Amino acid sequence: MVNSAILTVDDDPAVSRAVARDIRRRFGDRYRVVRADSGESALDALRELKLRGEQVAVLLADYRMPHMNGIQFLEQAMDLFPRARRVLLTAYADTSAAIDAINIVDLDHYLLKPWDPPEEKLYPVLDSLLEAWLATPEAASTETRVIGHRWSEPSFKVRDFLARNLVPYRWHLCDDPEGKRLLTAAGATEDDVPIVITPEGKALVKPSTAELAGSVGLSTTPASDFYDLVVVGAGPAGLGAAVYGASEGLRTVLIEQRATGGQAGQSSRIENYLGFPDGVSGAQLTDRARRQALKFGAELLSTREVTGLEAAGPTRVLRFSDGTKIAAHTVVLATGVSYRLLDAPGLRELTGRGVFYGSAATEAPSCTGSDVYIVGGANSAGQAALYFSRYASRVHMVIRAPDLTRSMSSYLIEQIQGNDGIVVHPCTEVIGAEGDEHLERLTLRDLPSGETRTVETSWMFIFIGAEPRTDWLDGAVARDDRGYIVTGPSLITDGQRPHGWTLPRDPYHLECSMPGVFAAGDVRAESVKRVASAVGEGAMAVSVIHRYLEAQ
Repeated sequence: MVNSAILTVDDDPAVSRAVARDIRRRFGDRYRVVRADSGESALDALRELKLRGEQVAVLLADYRMPHMNGIQFLEQAMDLFPRARRVLLTAYADTSAAIDAINIVDLDHYLLKPWDPPEEKLYPVLDSLLEAWLATPEAASTETRVIGHRWSEPSFKVRDFLARNLVPYRWHLCDDPEGKRLLTAAGATEDDVPIVITPEGKALVKPSTAELAGSVGLSTTPASDFYDLVVVGAGPAGLGAAVYGASEGLRTVLIEQRATGGQAGQSSRIENYLGFPDGVSGAQLTDRARRQALKFGAELLSTREVTGLEAAGPTRVLRFSDGTKIAAHTVVLATGVSYRLLDAPGLRELTGRGVFYGSAATEAPSCTGSDVYIVGGANSAGQAALYFSRYASRVHMVIRAPDLTRSMSSYLIEQIQGNDGIVVHPCTEVIGAEGDEHLERLTLRDLPSGETRTVETSWMFIFIGAEPRTDWLDGAVARDDRGYIVTGPSLITDGQRPHGWTLPRDPYHLECSMPGVFAAGDVRAESVKRVASAVGEGAMAVSVIHRYLEAQ
């Protein structure tokens, strides 16, 4: 049991060494033997073991220790490892201590000094206790663990970040027994959550996304300050550009502010993507593409916000929010789009506490037996409705249109119509939300009649159109009136090339008004908003980039 320990604590150094020696002799090949010389130091050792996800099988404590006797130590140790077997050690019979230990800490055994020979007086006792412990073991944890409040936006953001970046983790409510034990081990309280405990046992209190990324092995710092290609945005278009750029020999770095996959990464099931007749989840597709890009040598930077783009001769320079910068011969802008915020009273205050934008798949198991409301009528909303119908007692789709045919693929409409757990509410909008600690009720309005009604729910997921993330490009590249990036032939107006264009040729297809900068995917004006077309544009951008580099 390499992740399990036997802990002994005795303030007498000679006794402490002797008991640890005898235990190692018999059990050292199966258990790690931890020795402490005081109750306080033993508790410190237990906290460290708890944070590292290890288990403690047996606690063996001397009764007569100064400052903290054996019973007091075992009482506190139980808060950390309640399943560990407990042994009290004393030099002479002490009936009152035995009675106290049984009543206070549910003592498993009372052991007298000296225990010689250990083959008769020590080993049979420990054999029996270990056999009982092994019969109902608590699995050691090597995962990242998150402790937080159920209805807390910061706690949700941590979980959502880990889930979308495909980092396995275990979620503990701070008021559950194990959550309380982990808080105790970290020396924290419920006011300190969210707390993230890494597999190495490091406790992060209210971590920033950059701190969180670094702690779980995501790269946040570029290996170089100059590249052949910088791709901004790790959705399908960005991943496509990174895979093709790196595989074709371009030194490529892919930069993502939130999580790989973009909106597509949140999709529970994509059924119309070429080559996956049985469908594929956004997370699976994202993971494969990410691993493929890394396989070909692309770098992936997480939690980095790009705030500026400028030309410096033939070099293109990108500036980060922390003041640092990165440069390259070429840039692909694939920042995608974000869900538009629903403007209604109460929603902003309840975001992350029952009101979510996107599928927030981490919340699905918590919706079991509840009514869930999905706002929106496009494919992403339909996929979410089908996914949440596996857990919820009823899924309600709220749409402003008379039906779903205007914006949803027919295959999804057919599945929704055949699902008794999904109800569509046409010509309806959400005009308000209420709740104390979390969402409790919504106010809906029927558009034709203007009548309103209130429904009880703790769950609403919003998919109401999208907006491009291009404010940081103001003045750098041409955009349309909605913020989408204009590329290629669309930049030519009345036969004139875009303002500031210096090359003796027209912009290439997908090229922006700044030469050497290309746009791909949903962020590009007039693009087809589909995963396959985004991947295709990412690959196509690399092909055009080769033409651009050859002409330099």
